[in-house]
Amino acid sequence: MDTFFEFFSFQDASIVSVAVGAMLLTASSAVVGTFTFLKKKALVGDAVAHSVLPGICLAFILSGTKNPIILIIGAFITGWISLLIIDLITQRSKIKEDSAIALVLSVFFGIGILMLTNIQHSGNAAQTGLDSFLFGKAAALVGKDLITFSIVAVVLIITVTLFFKELKIIAFDSNYAKALGLPVRAIDLLLTTLTVLAVVTGIQAVGVVLMAAMLITPAAAARFWTNDVKHMTIIAAIMGSLSGLSGAYVSYVAPAMPTGPWIVMIISAIALTSFFFAPKRGIISRYFTQRKLQVMIMDENLLKSLYHLGEEDADMFKGRKIDEIIDKRYFPRKRLKAALARLKREGYLARTNGEWQFTQVGKQKGQRVVKLHRLWELYLSTYVKIASDHVHEDAETIEHIITPELEAELERMLEYPEMDPHKEKIPY
Repeated sequence: MDTFFEFFSFQDASIVSVAVGAMLLTASSAVVGTFTFLKKKALVGDAVAHSVLPGICLAFILSGTKNPIILIIGAFITGWISLLIIDLITQRSKIKEDSAIALVLSVFFGIGILMLTNIQHSGNAAQTGLDSFLFGKAAALVGKDLITFSIVAVVLIITVTLFFKELKIIAFDSNYAKALGLPVRAIDLLLTTLTVLAVVTGIQAVGVVLMAAMLITPAAAARFWTNDVKHMTIIAAIMGSLSGLSGAYVSYVAPAMPTGPWIVMIISAIALTSFFFAPKRGIISRYFTQRKLQVMIMDENLLKSLYHLGEEDADMFKGRKIDEIIDKRYFPRKRLKAALARLKREGYLARTNGEWQFTQVGKQKGQRVVKLHRLWELYLSTYVKIASDHVHEDAETIEHIITPELEAELERMLEYPEMDPHKEKIPY
């Protein structure tokens, strides 16, 4: 508990540096990763993340120092080369993009590990800490490293803000962007550059191995909370920075613990929470929404069947036994009993002497379902030119989701018809 208050009181300048640096790096990666995720280029981020290691090692070998600017340049060059090779393989051969990415990723990362091993056995004292690029180390975000990586992170965030509209358009529809006269190729190159830079900056906190997770996971989690790209980007940045801060805290409490895996563990926990509990799009929320829809369809189909029975007998309020309802339209008996009881509670049905019958409001609701069904059948046969014996199944589905506005429009278009394609009366 003492270490918790000591860390989050931010009284120590080095703690502030580590916390701010980790938050900036992870937030900038999440912001750029949002558009990578929307363009369905998640594997590209993984390829770049593994391909920067040879650049880092080569930059160190040539310079003999761990100057962050030099390391960034080296990482950026090999990251870009990896993307060029992927494009070249995809365009000039029959190898698909996912296979090309796997090939380039493994080759580049293997070369990087060989170079890193060679550096570690070279006896160069300056190589100490270079292996932290594999798994990240928040404690290393001090001094020049912090300034350099933070500047790049801020540049990333500002660039995405300035080109937000263009990036959003090409993320969803490149053809539409071309039609608008936007330089799609240039914007694609900009996004590629931003992705490489995001990987280069983020590896200091998360590491090469897990950097792809930091690019994609915040965006994937944010997608469950909103349909708006702007809000999604902001939420992803908040989730990324929160995981970066939490990972830095773990690294502070247990210096032997690599920062990267903990940051990824925390953002993964946030993502799993989002997957299950996000409103509207979360798994649990969607389950209850689907369940509610199933109940609504069951109830409306039951009311419609009772209305059909009433039409046959010219008596809408006649009592019906369960077997009579099933003979008209099959329902599983257990679900039918539950639906009848539910509609009774809601005031749509009444039960007398073991028989079920409409209330006035129940009759009106059943009548509307039948009306929508027959209007839609007539619309399909009149405007879509579908044969009358092929319109029933489609109407069975659409009748449950037609809004009052669409209902009024159908009536207007069809000029308030009296009969459907099967010569059955449309009730009003």
